Amino acid sequence: MNAYIFPGQGAQFSGMGLDLYEKSPLAQQLFEQANSILGFPITDIMFEGTAEALKETKVTQPAIFLHSVILAKVLGESFKPDMVAGHSLGEFSALVANGTLNFEDGLKLVSQRALAMQKACEKQPSTMAAVLGLDDATVEQVCAATPGIVVAANYNCPGQLVISGEVDAINRACEAMKEAGAKRALVLPVGGAFHSPLMEPAREELATAIENTTFKKPNCAIYQNVTASAVINETEIKKNLILQLTAPVRWTQSVQQMIADGATLFTEVGPGNVLQGLVKKIDREAQTASATL
Repeated sequence: MNAYIFPGQGAQFSGMGLDLYEKSPLAQQLFEQANSILGFPITDIMFEGTAEALKETKVTQPAIFLHSVILAKVLGESFKPDMVAGHSLGEFSALVANGTLNFEDGLKLVSQRALAMQKACEKQPSTMAAVLGLDDATVEQVCAATPGIVVAANYNCPGQLVISGEVDAINRACEAMKEAGAKRALVLPVGGAFHSPLMEPAREELATAIENTTFKKPNCAIYQNVTASAVINETEIKKNLILQLTAPVRWTQSVQQMIADGATLFTEVGPGNVLQGLVKKIDREAQTASATL
């Protein structure tokens, strides 16, 4: 069974999507439509912008979404997922790819999500840190014992978790992680504490937008970040998507569940190959590939 997986923030690179634009009239049409929907020429930044310009949240999230979704659409008949999943932002790409959301609604939600997250980041100094070499339970215990807001945010693969929270709490937790035996505990260059309680203002804002958007019955199950299990009910998909901003990304558990449910090939759709690397660390026997034209 073929599982299609969609990357999240951090996969962006200058020149992303240009090959699609040059090769496919459908891609050109969708990119131009995106410029119109967003109200600024995102294609200019994607195709020719600096790494710095691409790092701006209001650009990064729609750019990665567009690269993934347009590639899936251009693949046409050869795009045949038995199941899908996306890492954080990638969940929106997955929902367009499996027919739950249409292209325009998906892009609008991603843009609103980016802006809402940016606003939440500006309200309070917050950050994230990567913790390497500790098991999940130890990371969770250290977070629980650390004063202030700090939580496990991304379960990327065994021995690689990202924590999220207030700047001081993250710094304290990093020291405690090293004392607990972590190989590394490294503060990340991100704008804020994604997938933590500090994203509550963004969650509330996005909840309204999601509730007012039409979700259709998907063509195949999506394994959502919040539950790490197969979901095909539109109401449940909406609920999980709203919870996603303040809840952890259970990527390890999602991949393990997809394998248990019969996934034999994981095809990454979009920029980079980060997710393929994580899949291999979760299960060395898993087969991975990049979606290409």
